[in-house]
Amino acid sequence: MKAQNLKIKDYCRISNNKVLLNDKLLFEDPTSDFTTFIKLAYKKMDTNYPKFFKMDDLSKLGFLATDILLKPMTQDPEMPKNIALVFSNSASSLQTDRKHQKSITDKENYFPSPAIFVYTLPNICLGEISIKHRLHSENSFFIFNHFNADYLHAYASSLIKTEKADEVLCGWINCDAEDYEAFLYLVSAEGSIAHKKEEIIKLYTTK
Repeated sequence: MKAQNLKIKDYCRISNNKVLLNDKLLFEDPTSDFTTFIKLAYKKMDTNYPKFFKMDDLSKLGFLATDILLKPMTQDPEMPKNIALVFSNSASSLQTDRKHQKSITDKENYFPSPAIFVYTLPNICLGEISIKHRLHSENSFFIFNHFNADYLHAYASSLIKTEKADEVLCGWINCDAEDYEAFLYLVSAEGSIAHKKEEIIKLYTTK
């Protein structure tokens, strides 16, 4: 497959208490905090993955956005799925790191809970997605200061050009308390949007 002929098949955004697929509003709950909103969105999207509730907020956000995009493609267990995952954000798992720091700061009440790190860190997010959708392909999670369309475009194009993946799910997942955002898009041979840096930036910045 020639990298210059690649398309953006679908894209999903979760932010400001809204869930959108290709700019179509799937769910909205403007009055809830993030914890309540993401649980309600999980139920509305019929995600059906019990371990979801053990995940940290970053993993929940990435898992739900991915499930919306991949579920129609991965429900058939016999269908081959060579879909790579290329995610990014600016702070890794900083929100969970803060929770851990808080648990060890008070020397009089020192209790570093292992539960904080059971379902956290970016690699857990990628791992649970791979388990749910039976993916055995490459996956990476990069840390950038800001959304880096240039790098994501080049990396996805390279994975497909070198036949390491048939499709690549790319994007940005940031979560720090009520400041959260997921923007994921699927690079494929199919679709109506050209896989170009300018188009990726346009989709990301149109909110």
